[in-house]
Amino acid sequence: MSDLVLTSFDDGIAIVTINRPEARNAVNRAVADAVAEAIDELDARDDLVVGVITGAGGTFCAGADLKALAAGERSGIPGRGFCGVTETPPVKPLIAAVEGYALGGGTELALACDMVVAARTAKFGLPETKRGLIAAGGGLVRLPRKIPYNVAMQYALTGALLGAERGYELGLVNELTAQGEALAGAMALAKEIAANGPLAVRASKGIVVDSADWSSDEAWDRNRAACAPVFASADAKEGARAFAEKRAPVWGSC
Repeated sequence: MSDLVLTSFDDGIAIVTINRPEARNAVNRAVADAVAEAIDELDARDDLVVGVITGAGGTFCAGADLKALAAGERSGIPGRGFCGVTETPPVKPLIAAVEGYALGGGTELALACDMVVAARTAKFGLPETKRGLIAAGGGLVRLPRKIPYNVAMQYALTGALLGAERGYELGLVNELTAQGEALAGAMALAKEIAANGPLAVRASKGIVVDSADWSSDEAWDRNRAACAPVFASADAKEGARAFAEKRAPVWGSC
């Protein structure tokens, strides 16, 4: 794992930190490769339930490294998207912990996450139109699914910045924290998720994500198919036993 991306794994949580503070955590191909590797490890390890992605030095991510782009280097991975995440988010839940600026690809990375915890001073934005460009990393697809259509259109076309407090009002941000506390806030949320049954967490995310494309005719059959393995699992039995015995569950799948 490159020192451009720092990782730690503990208590069911993977923490992934983009570590280029001198470049406001702008993403080049090396960063994208390292983040993709960390996300793959999150999904592959049975002891991990949820991930948190953040940036070092008080900035989440300033988007693509424009100097690298000018030199012909991509900030994404074919088939995986910007930062190795935007086209192929992990199967397990991923929380963005946002401090400072999340601009361009940085906003697109946050939008690819399942939840966002942000400092009140954080700012999001898709400023590509100001440079004659277009937000091609999923921002234009995901933003109108996260906030009202007309508001998403305004920010997409003007390139204006969206403050975290306004983002919270619109539903883009799950929780607000004081400046410097976004990671702590995201970790508190991650710990709450990681305490739950790993199979249930993964399957629940899958249903929430996939059901957006289910027709009314197939929804219940697909819902039952996704739920059945969880109900039949050792985790389900342990959850019931732990509740009856008034103790914390010990998950076999974690």
